[in-house]
Amino acid sequence: MRKFSFLLFLSTFSLFAQNSSKTCELLSKINTLIQREHYHPKPVDDSLSVYVFDSFMDGLDDNRNLFTKTEYEKLSKHRLNIDNYIIQNDCSFMNDFVSMYQFALERKKNILEKIRPEVLDYNGKDTVRFSKKRFPFELESKDFERVWKKRMKFDILEDISKISPNLDSLNQNFFKLEKIAKAKIFDNNICKISNILESKSGIGSSLQNDLLNIFCTYFDPHTNYFSQDARSSFMSNLTTSGLSLGLNVTLNEKEEIVIDEIVPGGPAARSKKFDKEDIILKVANKNGDSYLVSCSSLEKIGELIFSESNEEIELTIQKKNGNILDVILKKQVMKATANAVTSFIVEKGIKTGYINIPNFYSDFDGFSIQGCANDVYNEVLKLNQDKIQGLVIDLRDNGGGSMEEAIKLAGLLIDYGPLSVIVNSRKKQTILKDYNRGSAYYGPIIILINGNSASASEFFTGAMQDYNRAIVAGSTSLGKASMQTIVTLDNNQQDFVKLSLEKFYRVTGDSNQIKGIIPDITFPILLDSVSPRESSYKTALKYDQINSKARFSPFRKDYYPQIIDQSSTRTKNNALFNEIIATNKEINALYSGSKAPLPITFKNVFNDVHEIDTLWKKVKKIAATETPCIVSNNSYDKVKLNSDEYLQEINNYKMKDLKTNPYIEEAVNILNDIINYGK
Repeated sequence: MRKFSFLLFLSTFSLFAQNSSKTCELLSKINTLIQREHYHPKPVDDSLSVYVFDSFMDGLDDNRNLFTKTEYEKLSKHRLNIDNYIIQNDCSFMNDFVSMYQFALERKKNILEKIRPEVLDYNGKDTVRFSKKRFPFELESKDFERVWKKRMKFDILEDISKISPNLDSLNQNFFKLEKIAKAKIFDNNICKISNILESKSGIGSSLQNDLLNIFCTYFDPHTNYFSQDARSSFMSNLTTSGLSLGLNVTLNEKEEIVIDEIVPGGPAARSKKFDKEDIILKVANKNGDSYLVSCSSLEKIGELIFSESNEEIELTIQKKNGNILDVILKKQVMKATANAVTSFIVEKGIKTGYINIPNFYSDFDGFSIQGCANDVYNEVLKLNQDKIQGLVIDLRDNGGGSMEEAIKLAGLLIDYGPLSVIVNSRKKQTILKDYNRGSAYYGPIIILINGNSASASEFFTGAMQDYNRAIVAGSTSLGKASMQTIVTLDNNQQDFVKLSLEKFYRVTGDSNQIKGIIPDITFPILLDSVSPRESSYKTALKYDQINSKARFSPFRKDYYPQIIDQSSTRTKNNALFNEIIATNKEINALYSGSKAPLPITFKNVFNDVHEIDTLWKKVKKIAATETPCIVSNNSYDKVKLNSDEYLQEINNYKMKDLKTNPYIEEAVNILNDIINYGK
């Protein structure tokens, strides 16, 4: 083993040494770019070095079960020196990380292969610890077999527990299920290690990319390095393929493929088996070819999914409550809709127009020839034809997009004047104005936001709020007030940096950075307190204010206090809102409370896995509760839908979602109050 490890170290060293100069070259280019153009550049000093080292080690060994304390201490000699290496243009320090990581992976693989044949004891003598904070590096070499045996036991019992919520049924078949789960868990772990060790690009290349990105995030969480690699290619293809499963996906921090969106009218939506944030565990075709996501490259998974010969794909998914399902989907051609903006008529006492804006796309994004603002304008025209009495603009879960489109949209609804103040790294203020007089809509407006409304959404909402042009309702937005652009680092278009160049401020001089947009009327939002905000990032830009030179004339808001009081009274007496508040308290207790060490027995692990089952049922029940609102299409879309079955299916999906949305009902109630104010 010692001889093998020594040869391995030499091999790894020579392989990464070839990339060392490129790493330094890229680091130098990135640093030069950031120091010159970033909104708030920081010096390359010990503070940066500590951040990069700690973040890098967290990425390599997040659970503190890969490296020994001695190995960590050996690598720690670099903790205060990375800044010096960068300045000296010497990236050979990466050899130590690459060699140590590869050695640790080989050791883990050997240990797993050794303990795999053993009969595991689930008598509860072992326990697992849980902590929101990371454990220290404290293991010795002699500890690894015990630690990994304990981890495998827990993972096996957890896997069995997720099969069914019926403990008695699982107990009756435990020995059979344990054999299957044990083989699966060991296979997955060993295979995942082998994939890393045998990666075509090599461990050094992967760690180089991690290092470059961590360096960028030191300056702020939205400044990132990325390369045109197989991962981005895979994600793009899965999302935009013509023959599609009707799923948009993303990768989470564990490198799991997570469902980000179920496309209405697509195969996945029609199956009624998928929910947002389901995890895809396995993909297979009807010929028997299958890949475990945890044990396969994205290239292999992509080849199976996109092959024209594979018309049917079986996906194994894991639900939020741990249940595992196998779903067979037949691919279909997904027609692009005319635009991503949609509108409906919502009636409860008054006729209200409803517009959903999922993101601030621009004409070069491919959603529309004209872009988001023009699409909203067209929807407003349709709604005006139906003589709406008020307008609801839904920006919940709108993560932003083109700032230019947000400016145009604000200009459609504000007659004339400054909208925001942009400040660059040189503290130069630029006032962004709407130069076009007139408005596309003159009636009352409610804007709905939540904790996922960010960036361009906050820009638009802040301008509308400052002018008193709309009442903002929902929960506090994300709190991101920085603007990014993508810059290429070379002529080959292979290495890029998404760079934070400017911050935008409200016309009042206030900022929504960290603070977010605070709604005029607050609604209880499911899971709101556990949703991450900008403030959860260590390196987020700070909140501040400026002395704004912008001069503007807001609308009067004499009626605001009365309207807010009326809504608050309704909210307090709303049974569904009170159910949301009670459910949120349970969610908060579950997520914020400390967790005692868990003895590793099947019953204990089963109870731990299914602790959230009752809570999950409550969440599903709340989400399915219908409101008394009448939802219909505008007159123009009714005619258009008659001749298109595919669009009808998408339309029905969206109308059902609106029908079960209590926030839209209360928005209509608020508009009713505004219309009847003073009568």
